Amino acid sequence: MMQSKRAVRVLPLNQERRKHQRVKIQLTGRFMLQNRQEYPCRTINMSPGGLALLADVKAQIGETVVVYLDHLGRAEGRCVRHIEGGFAMTVAGTIRRRDKLANQLTWFANRQILGLPEDRRHERFTISDPRSTLTLPTGVTIPCRIMDASLSGAAIATTTPVATGTPVVVGRTQGRVVRQLEGGFAVEFSRIQNPDTLERDLGSSM
Repeated sequence: MMQSKRAVRVLPLNQERRKHQRVKIQLTGRFMLQNRQEYPCRTINMSPGGLALLADVKAQIGETVVVYLDHLGRAEGRCVRHIEGGFAMTVAGTIRRRDKLANQLTWFANRQILGLPEDRRHERFTISDPRSTLTLPTGVTIPCRIMDASLSGAAIATTTPVATGTPVVVGRTQGRVVRQLEGGFAVEFSRIQNPDTLERDLGSSM
């Protein structure tokens, strides 16, 4: 007589979300809800199976969320709970994808602990026409100059001070001010840009 198959055990949610150790990591990005609306966000912590986000808008419990994180790319999952200032969600993916994400998170965690310099995987270059415009959250648009750019960010020169952490739009490209520079500041884009359209998208939106 054949031995009966062992039943597959499904972990309760509170156990499932602790299967992967979470790493405290701050990455900017954007997330899209089921209504196709996008909003800026910042990670609080993350594991290959889930992440917690700071965001002004919260997803509904059980709602599908697609997140685009700087340097990590796209992640999809469902909102599982609300937290102060944001929400937590699962991260769906194959075993291969989770292994890759685990390696990326380990690299970022070590970089933060060891104080390693900013990731330079995207080469910086000057663009042919550095003139552009910067749109602030208030809707005010000011002229600026792009000192240099990469697929993940740009150095912006302007006489108008903008605080670190402020979401901005450079030309038609969304991003966030991540640090101050002499005569301006650095902007990290909400997602990795297309090299074929980068210069056009960074140009003046006026």
